Amino acid sequence: MEITKRNGMAEPYNKEKVAIAIRKSFASTGQSVTDETILTLVNEVENFILSDTGNRHVERIQDEVERSLMEHGFYAEAKNYILYRWQRTERRKALNHIVNETGDETITDTLKGIGQDFPRNEYSLTLLAEKFSSFYKPEMTPNERLTALIKAAVELTTQEAPDWEFIAARLLNFQLSKKLTEQAEFAGVLSFYEKLRYLTDEGLYGSYILASYSPEEIEEVAGFICPERDKLFNYSGLDLLVKRYLIRTRSHEPIESVQEMYLGIALHLAMPERHNRLQWVRKFYDLLSKLEVTMATPTLANARKPYHQLSSCFIDTVPDSLEGIYRSIDNFAMVSKFGGGMGMYFGKVRAAGGNIRGFKGVAGGVIRWMKLVNDTAVAVDQLGMRQGAVAVYLDVWHKDLPEFLQLRTNNGDDRMKAHDIFPAVCYPDLFWRMAKEDLNQSWYLFCPNEIMTIKGYCLEDYYGEEWEKRYLDCVNDSRLSKRSMSIKDIVRLVLRSAVETGTPFTFNRDAVNRANPNNHRGIIYCSNLCTEIAQNMSAIETVSTEIRTEDGDMVVVKTVRPGDFVVCNLASLSLGHLPLEDEQQMKEKVATVVRALDNVIDLNFYPIPFAQITNHHYRSIGLGVSGYHHALASVAYAGKARNILASWTRSLNVSITPPSKRVPNWPKKKDGTTTLKEATGKPELTLQNAIMTHPHGKHWPQRLQHPE
Repeated sequence: MEITKRNGMAEPYNKEKVAIAIRKSFASTGQSVTDETILTLVNEVENFILSDTGNRHVERIQDEVERSLMEHGFYAEAKNYILYRWQRTERRKALNHIVNETGDETITDTLKGIGQDFPRNEYSLTLLAEKFSSFYKPEMTPNERLTALIKAAVELTTQEAPDWEFIAARLLNFQLSKKLTEQAEFAGVLSFYEKLRYLTDEGLYGSYILASYSPEEIEEVAGFICPERDKLFNYSGLDLLVKRYLIRTRSHEPIESVQEMYLGIALHLAMPERHNRLQWVRKFYDLLSKLEVTMATPTLANARKPYHQLSSCFIDTVPDSLEGIYRSIDNFAMVSKFGGGMGMYFGKVRAAGGNIRGFKGVAGGVIRWMKLVNDTAVAVDQLGMRQGAVAVYLDVWHKDLPEFLQLRTNNGDDRMKAHDIFPAVCYPDLFWRMAKEDLNQSWYLFCPNEIMTIKGYCLEDYYGEEWEKRYLDCVNDSRLSKRSMSIKDIVRLVLRSAVETGTPFTFNRDAVNRANPNNHRGIIYCSNLCTEIAQNMSAIETVSTEIRTEDGDMVVVKTVRPGDFVVCNLASLSLGHLPLEDEQQMKEKVATVVRALDNVIDLNFYPIPFAQITNHHYRSIGLGVSGYHHALASVAYAGKARNILASWTRSLNVSITPPSKRVPNWPKKKDGTTTLKEATGKPELTLQNAIMTHPHGKHWPQRLQHPE
């Protein structure tokens, strides 16, 4: 026996559907009901269906369910059943309205899924249809109509109904899937391997992927893809991925799905693995696609591509020479071109009014160079994907500090402004001690080149007590020109800039250098754009320039000492998506992401050779956390929070050196124990036997502990 549906289609009769509908009507009133009662009502409805073929229509059957409920005295249940039918009818009308207005019947399943997963009234398709109608115009193309539908869902998002953002993401993913289907049909792509072959031939995918994996392996890992994980995204997250991270054709159309992106990244990061490589692919893919871990922007954007620059942050020490300054700006341009963020230390550059080759008062100072750095950040925008980003650091005793603190403010000479960089100031402990004692005390500003010329040393090359001794020596030396300001005036400039622009950043140089177990190999002048790197720094130096004849041609050969061009490789644990109360799982997941980060160092395409030398020398990685408030909200009660936090911290106690790359431990020059509070103001963690590296690349043990 077949039943006719509302759309005219027929389907086999299923009495269980009638029973479920009746049972739901009782559940809606909280009324208990026996199986015998349900069976009696179902039999009555079934007899009605069998009595006449004209009754074999879904609407007639539902009418009979209502009549049967009322006949047996279940009036409240019948009322709720009638209301339920009406709501379903309204939802169907809304769904059909949306389908008709978009002109795309394939969206039906997506809309039905939304209705099932978001059944509450505040997420009714009727609301979506009404909002969509306000955006709809008859002359719109099908894609514009779908975009208007997505916009309608986004605008319905409120504090009271936040899940509209997930509904908007479902619709955006549907739009993306349609575009990908069209691209696949155009390219004649039928499988994941064929897609990778097509992208490689088009120069959009790195040839190293297909060179490292066989076609059979590619098709096997294609089975790892789980499209259901697309539902984890809200609109803003998915929209960002689509716009910035998915591979696009040269006409700027997306040509891979989000899950294909994650799998491509996993394939790339697992390339160095010598054993069970496909298992590592799956581990990396699961971490990423479940949103348990977020790799850094360059890794997400560039892994699997021909120019696979995967590292996040770089720091350059800008030397006090014309050649050196322009080389640093060139380095920044190359780093920015391939997706890296930059920190630049300008504390060695001579101040305005300084001497050049003995000619007094002719130096332009730091601020003039800021304009070049600023315009480089704007100009080198990664194929239009995003603007370059750079933090510029200057010491609080540098003569150009007052002008530096006004780089981004809205008043003053616009020729002295640089609105697109992020200023940062390096402070010694002495500054804060004097501020605490008396804000009206005088603070002296110097030209670093003048100190080096007259005193024979660079003040910025020292920290702690040694720096304080030399600073006071400079203050008392009448040969040095000084610029005097009260500490109050400096703090006032800092606060004014912070209120207007959110900058400058703060770098407490003494606290950081005291925590540096590698301080026998150099000094840390500053941090990077995101302020998470603290690593030895030194400037790049030109050793010699020679003119040679090679193969009958004249060539210029420049020999350069690479210095310490700092690099860091980053990822973040998304605490809201991790099994925080399962310590064993946390250890495994943290170990997996650390392994991925270590592989990044070996796989990376380096935009400049100096970065490669330093990254292989120190092998620095950074593993952060996000979603801390989500994690605490997921804890059953507040009393568990401390225990869970301790569990997370223990999970970080894994060796940064992966099992496949065991190296011997080396003794440190001195104990690196310190508290992070000194440098960051955050007392939560104590750094013991800190993650640092022997100058010859050997790894030292490390351990992070939560204070008892």
